[in-house]
Amino acid sequence: MQGRVLAAGSAQGELLYAAEPLSFWGGYDPASGEVIDRRHPLSGAIAAGRVLAIPASRGSSTTAAVLLEAVRAGSAPAAILTAGVDTFLALAAIVADELYGRALPVVALAPADFARLAGGGRVHVTADGRVAFDDAAPA
Repeated sequence: MQGRVLAAGSAQGELLYAAEPLSFWGGYDPASGEVIDRRHPLSGAIAAGRVLAIPASRGSSTTAAVLLEAVRAGSAPAAILTAGVDTFLALAAIVADELYGRALPVVALAPADFARLAGGGRVHVTADGRVAFDDAAPA
């Protein structure tokens, strides 16, 4: 799958997928990487070090602040895949790279490609925005 790079970088890891947007403010613990929004389907899951696939963030610019703190603390996802452009997630990743020298790839996929992630599995994300399951060559 070819996506649009919102923040450059490459990563691989176990996919953590939800069809619902996630509010990082009050919904993500930047110290542990746990999804703490009890009404979200990923509640209790640890996103740290995994490839987080959510259609978008929910909320305001506080998303960037929480995600930036997670990058600083080492509890951010390995990469984030979305079903469209999310400026707050992109902003956090760009600032994290500038402040901490840590890349957090953020890639926007077409909605149909995003839906293909629902089955889970292990994926890798390339710097040019290609996303593939580990058992497949990058498409």
